[in-house]
Amino acid sequence: MDLDILTLAIVLVIIYCNDGVGITGEDKKKLFQKWFSNHTGPGLFLSKETISNTGIKIREIGEPGKGARFEITVPKSMWLMAGNGA
Repeated sequence: MDLDILTLAIVLVIIYCNDGVGITGEDKKKLFQKWFSNHTGPGLFLSKETISNTGIKIREIGEPGKGARFEITVPKSMWLMAGNGA
């Protein structure tokens, strides 16, 4: 499991990845649909719906067989770096 945080001029990008089996192309299409999960509840649908109201976006960009890789993009207006005078 890895967690990277990148700050760009207009967004903050958080990348979470692991070295598991990844997500198949077919599952990737349904990953954020309501009730698509391995019997664990509302799955990522609820997460995506909750954060989308703030302008934050999440997507899965990994390759099957190489692990999952989630990219979370946070608009500049939604984050603040410590020590930047604020």
